[in-house]
This record gives sequence, structure tokens and C-alpha cells, in this order.
Amino acid sequence: MSAAAFRRTRIKFCGFTRADDVAVAVAFGIDAVGLILVPQSPRAVSLEVAAELKKTIPPLVSSVVLLRNPDAALVHEVLRLIRPSLLQFHGEESAEFCASFGHPYLKAIAMQNQTRPLAGIAAEYATAAALLLDGHAPGGLGGQGVAFDWQQATASVALPIMLAGGIRPDNVAAAIAAARPFAVDVSSGIEAAPGVKDSGKMRDFVREVHRADQLP
Repeated sequence: MSAAAFRRTRIKFCGFTRADDVAVAVAFGIDAVGLILVPQSPRAVSLEVAAELKKTIPPLVSSVVLLRNPDAALVHEVLRLIRPSLLQFHGEESAEFCASFGHPYLKAIAMQNQTRPLAGIAAEYATAAALLLDGHAPGGLGGQGVAFDWQQATASVALPIMLAGGIRPDNVAAAIAAARPFAVDVSSGIEAAPGVKDSGKMRDFVREVHRADQLP
């Protein structure tokens, strides 16, 4: 099979609060583990818990710390104590703020009622590793399980696209077929309760991503 014909959608599971869940997810072959440091989130963990969970993530699996409109001091503490592979800015942070730490980052974009062209947003956040498109409204929290029109993600942009918002094992294949994203990101869609992952849902989600990648 040629490189052009091969596609592998990367998988990020987000909102972990328990080391056992991290271990199960990693065993299923995910690419990235997300830890949330947003107090308003039902999946929020403290800096100390995030640092302990980070220690359980093996080499070659990325660690991502999600922040929403943090002050610079908190970001520096995250980098010092947790040393994540990537920061994820999930609020209204400016491109200048996101880039000021000299660390790889993802920029989440609220897609509900989004009117700006994605190409323009990608140009603004040109220093980002990827844009993460989520289904929440501007100013709202992610992780609400709200989907958006995946066709919006098909715009040609200069950054990799990660798809989030309302994705579950039963619809992730359709999301991949519609948007052909670089990666998919899921939190509530693989849970038994907020912050408590369901091993069966995690397994099914990974299986469906792999199945979708084999489709023409």
C-alpha cells in the first residue's frame, strides 16, 4: 500500500481522573491522553493529580493538559510540574499568549455559531500544532457532548484538524468519513460518568476509528 493510500486517524481521549482508566486507554492504542485543569469542568483534576497521572503515561503516548483562559503563572506551573507533550488552550486565548510559552500547543475553536472562515483562524494561530474543532458555543465549556456540522471541518487550512464534540463509538466513523480529520478527540462519549471512563466504550471507539480508516 502506498503512503498516499494509507490513512490513520489519531485518537485523543480526554478528561481522565483515574490512573486505571489511563492504563486501559493506552492498552487500546490511543495516541494522546488529555488532562483537564479547568475548575468548572466535571472532569477537572488538580495540578498535583495531573502530575501523578502524567507519570502513568508511557513513552510515545502524548500527554495534553487542557486549560481555559489561564493566567501565565498557571501555565508556567503546568510546564514545570507536569511537563506535558502539548498544552491545549480551550478559551479565548490570543495567538500571542498561546505562543509565548515556547511550548507546542493545540488551539480549540468553538464551532457552534462560528462565522469566521477556518482558513483565517488557522492563519491567526499559525504557531499551533493543530486546531481542535469543538461543538460548544464561544465562551462555553467543551466536553458537553454537543456535535456540530462536520462538513465545516472540510475547509482547506494550513494546520492539522482535530475533531471533537458529540463524538461517540456509534458515530465516529461517520465523523471521519465526513471530515477526514487528522485526529478525533472524545471525552463524554467514552464515559460511564463524568471523569469515569467505560472500558467497553473506549474499546469500541478505537475499533470504529480503525474501521473507518479502512473505508475508501
